[in-house]
Amino acid sequence: MISFRRLAKISVTGTILFLSFSLGTSANAQDGKTLFQTNCASCHAVNKKVTGPALAGVEDRWPDRKKLHAWVKNPAGFAKTDAYAANLIKEYSPTLMTAFSALADKDIDAILDYVKTVPAPGTEAAGAANPGDAKSAEGDNTLLFGVLTLILAVVSLTLLQVNANLKKLADDREGHASVEPVPFWKNKSYIAMLTVVLFVAGGYLTSKGAMGLGRSKNYQPVQPIFYSHKVHAGINQINCQYCHIGVYQGKQATIPSVNICMNCHQAINEYKGPKLYTEDGAEVNGTEQIKELYKYAGYEDGKPWDASKAKPIEWARIHNLPDHVYFNHSQHVKAGQVQCQTCHGEIQKMDEVKQFTDLSMGWCINCHRETKVQFKDNGFYSIYEKYHQDLKSGKIDSTKGITVEKIGGTECQKCHY
Repeated sequence: MISFRRLAKISVTGTILFLSFSLGTSANAQDGKTLFQTNCASCHAVNKKVTGPALAGVEDRWPDRKKLHAWVKNPAGFAKTDAYAANLIKEYSPTLMTAFSALADKDIDAILDYVKTVPAPGTEAAGAANPGDAKSAEGDNTLLFGVLTLILAVVSLTLLQVNANLKKLADDREGHASVEPVPFWKNKSYIAMLTVVLFVAGGYLTSKGAMGLGRSKNYQPVQPIFYSHKVHAGINQINCQYCHIGVYQGKQATIPSVNICMNCHQAINEYKGPKLYTEDGAEVNGTEQIKELYKYAGYEDGKPWDASKAKPIEWARIHNLPDHVYFNHSQHVKAGQVQCQTCHGEIQKMDEVKQFTDLSMGWCINCHRETKVQFKDNGFYSIYEKYHQDLKSGKIDSTKGITVEKIGGTECQKCHY
């Protein structure tokens, strides 16, 4: 017959294992929502077209999931065999969807299943009292785990107390000298067990918080002048490199000086384009913003401009990497031929610029693993003779190409110094 003490120990052990399993599940579960946020959310929304198409109704457009699997794992390769995929690439050119060859079919299916659970804008999920109920429902499991863990802990402590009292009664009845039980708050075993639990939980929460330090996805500060990239880079088709002159030659994509702005705005003193709005929906007077530029430039409309009177515009920096991270714009833009939109999103459609992705190490590493190097007619990569020969001889599949990872793009010292 199992003693009460043994039963109590089993209960306590079960409680600890259950709590550990709950924390582990919360931290590591790769459900559809987590996979979507990790791999898709930087370019796709469920009910809104962003860098890529809205994913709502994707299975109506792709009736066969096997085709979706092939598309997600190798967009460029699959587009050669499918007309709809080829049209997608043409529609969203020059931005090409990243290949996610590491995703298993079941992971892609989980993402598709999650997409179907997201309600359309303006509608409420069945049984939901308000739009925030969906988020509340996500937290129900966590609350349930917490309640069950608390109940099991109370039952375990109760059984331990019952076991101690019964043992004391049995000893008294048999005439044995009983030892006064040690209260649980003085029991070294319980204290050690509680310490371990708190250490694991605290370590997890601390690590999770530390990994998010300095990440500023969707950061969108208010700038001293309302400068619309949509008007300049989008409507007027001004090349990014005209203003950010250092992007081809150096590590930094320099912030344009007042001189560059005045190259055009000595002649353009009035805004006649489409209406401008802030992120909050307030209308912006474009002509007044040009006058704000004139204040920084020390320029009076109709008079010769004396550039020596200009003072710098104090733009708020949006994209910033830690000091221990090396990033070179020229290596990516010129040698790697990476499009600006890959890291900055559809900048040509933004009025107020925001940080498109979190710029985390995981995001960069994933890009290096999936992005093919532009070897052809690129003198920067001429030193990799073996790869050039293997591509010519067919040892390396030309459709898969050479990824950045193969030429050392995931080595620690390439980005950290």
